[in-house]
Amino acid sequence: MASRANQRVLLRVALVCAAALLCLGGTAGQAVESQSVQPVVAAIFPVASDVRIAGDDKQTRFVLDLDRKIDVRAFTLADPYRVILDVPQVNFQLPAGVGQAGRGLIKAFRYGLVMPGGSRIVFDLTGPAKIEKAYVLDAANGQPSRLVVELATVDKATFKQAMVVQALVVDGKTQLRPSVDEQAKTTVVADAAGAPKGPGGPDLRPVIVIDPGHGGIDNGTVAASGEAEKTLVLDFAKALREHIEKGGKYRVVMTRSDDTFIPLGERVRIARNQKAALFVSIHADALPRGEGDAQGATVYTLSDKASDAEAERLAESENRADAIGGVNLTEEPTDVADILIDLAQRETRTFSNRFARLVVNELKNVARLHKHPLKSAGFKVLKAPDVPSVLVELGYVSNKDDLQQLVSENWRTRTVGSIGQAVEAFFGKRVVSAGSEH
Repeated sequence: MASRANQRVLLRVALVCAAALLCLGGTAGQAVESQSVQPVVAAIFPVASDVRIAGDDKQTRFVLDLDRKIDVRAFTLADPYRVILDVPQVNFQLPAGVGQAGRGLIKAFRYGLVMPGGSRIVFDLTGPAKIEKAYVLDAANGQPSRLVVELATVDKATFKQAMVVQALVVDGKTQLRPSVDEQAKTTVVADAAGAPKGPGGPDLRPVIVIDPGHGGIDNGTVAASGEAEKTLVLDFAKALREHIEKGGKYRVVMTRSDDTFIPLGERVRIARNQKAALFVSIHADALPRGEGDAQGATVYTLSDKASDAEAERLAESENRADAIGGVNLTEEPTDVADILIDLAQRETRTFSNRFARLVVNELKNVARLHKHPLKSAGFKVLKAPDVPSVLVELGYVSNKDDLQQLVSENWRTRTVGSIGQAVEAFFGKRVVSAGSEH
């Protein structure tokens, strides 16, 4: 009898719990839906919730609040002066606009994903400084875990001396500075692996490399309403890849397929290593405040002399991407340094110019073009000497009409189709040209 009584009690408890769950069902469902953007990220990766900077131009302390303890590796770079913090992948939940203004030795800072599994924080310094300490505190006394970096001003000679061999003690262990090149290589394994082999042997289709600009720690231009260039161009690049792959004629490789930072030299290496037949870099522009308004798409090719002042400004801005991401350009291998210095070969430049004209001819049917849609400048990302390369600026995020198009799926579909038509025309002409030479 006692056991039956217990069963009745348990049954009543179960029914009450079930009824409560049914009553809360709507609320629970809404909660899950509202958090559907990053449920896995929050569960897997450490969360950064707040940041503070204290001090003056002699000594400055940076503090980042975290929900758990992490490892950190820190090092400095010159030209411009920067401090780089490499940490495991972090879910940054910091207030909007944080980092745009600093304090003391830190002029400004930025943060983001720099490779799968790894994030980076970059301090822009007001001058040469040394890392006195960099450590992570355990959570204690109701306070969260904290990443702390203490900086002190030094002269230029001391700064350069410290850069020769940089190491940092983290949790009692010496951590050598990580190699940016080794990090970059791991970011493109999924997309830029060797050509797949089918039953008939190697895949001999022409390779097209699509390069969504910026990514990770490098947002690119940002609209007044908050849309980041890195996201807009990634969405467009994915749609372009899907469109081109549908035809089955070409193999498409993406320099990045997620929100990851890829150095400019690595983007060039991907194209060369893949023996790409075409390299298409996708970007969006913005005019600085007070410099008027501009609108429409522009297609750029490589030139040692910019076609106009606007092209020169844009090239200088885009070429700073490695500085933004904290890449030490002095460590680039010799062959890559040569790529960044040498002009494209004459034949490659001819093909690049031809494809640029084809893109403009197709775009004019579906999209608004800049008043001077064909331009040239010294973009580092276009400097592979043996790969025809163009950089497509889809529009200006600083122009409300262009921005409205950039976020429009209908516009994206039409514009992707026009670039796909240019690809078809480009390879058709190359085949004809090659055939007529024999």
